[in-house]
Amino acid sequence: MSKKTLVLGASLKPERYSNIATKRLNKHGHEVALIGLREGAIEGIDIQKGMPALEDIDTVTLYLNPKRQVPYYDYILSLQPKRIIFNPGTENPELIQLAKAQGIEAEIACTLVMLATEVY
Repeated sequence: MSKKTLVLGASLKPERYSNIATKRLNKHGHEVALIGLREGAIEGIDIQKGMPALEDIDTVTLYLNPKRQVPYYDYILSLQPKRIIFNPGTENPELIQLAKAQGIEAEIACTLVMLATEVY
């Protein structure tokens, strides 16, 4: 089942985990939305800047360190995703608490491992 996923912290650099995750999510048939610091595209999917209006986001997968997440708190919560994945290096107790208070599942995990082991 396809899970519309927002990759927050998307990078044009092919060696970045956010870039690799975008390609793997796409390959596994998940619809992907991308937000990053620079506009561009990964496999034809546009990277948007800022906080664009998005709908029906199932999962937000984070590739921003906790300090860079702060301006996005309200935005992430307003998307009302079913879950937020905190990839290695993005673990953030404050955002986890805010998410859980709104009934959003918070997973400290790795999107790439979840896809590889088919638990995404």
